Amino acid sequence: MKENKDNMLDENQEAELLQALAAQAPVEEYEATAGESLPKGSKLASKEDIVEALKTVSDPEIPINIYDMGFIYDIRQIENGDIEIDMTLTAPTCPVAGILPQHAAEAVARLCGVGVVTVKVVWEPAWSPDKMSDEAKAILEIF
Repeated sequence: MKENKDNMLDENQEAELLQALAAQAPVEEYEATAGESLPKGSKLASKEDIVEALKTVSDPEIPINIYDMGFIYDIRQIENGDIEIDMTLTAPTCPVAGILPQHAAEAVARLCGVGVVTVKVVWEPAWSPDKMSDEAKAILEIF
């Protein structure tokens, strides 16, 4: 899926997403994008800054950020400053399947030194609680 210049879903994408959520149908393939290309020679954001930006995004029902929940599987920083992120969720029928990836893309895109951010929802490997950070497990009292 692509989005328009204003980083908003177009009407067809929004209708498709809402229909999938209402039917509790899995969102099998979903990509969220945000940001703009950087001028050549721009200083790039650090991997640590990207991770910190991701830590500002949380599921509204879980008081733990998406990074510590173990939802972020891979972060690839391209030489031109674009960022590609593979992200998962707890299940394909997750009610926030279309919201969290967009929030993640927007959070990273706000950083200086970041171009276009693409967050792709992936389902392999399946998420499990063992992917959570120790801090997240402590918060949820999972041992």
